[in-house]
Amino acid sequence: MPPGDSGWTWLDHAAASSHGDDAVQLLSRQAARLFATPDGEAVLHHLKSMTIDRCLGPESGDNALRHLEGQRHLVLHLLALAARGRTGM
Repeated sequence: MPPGDSGWTWLDHAAASSHGDDAVQLLSRQAARLFATPDGEAVLHHLKSMTIDRCLGPESGDNALRHLEGQRHLVLHLLALAARGRTGM
């Protein structure tokens, strides 16, 4: 791996290149509208409490840590997508 490469940078490039700018803007606006509703806010709160606000103990295995980090990445991606949509609305 090159210096400074966490091994996950390929994921960022794949997501960015698989959709055009217009499609990403549309998806961002859709996510912002979806999560702006009371139901959407409740779902995001639940996802955050299960992932971002959760800590694993020192006895947790490598697989559990990696699984939780993957879940956190997905929730943070949804939050970023909705935030991007709110600024573009």
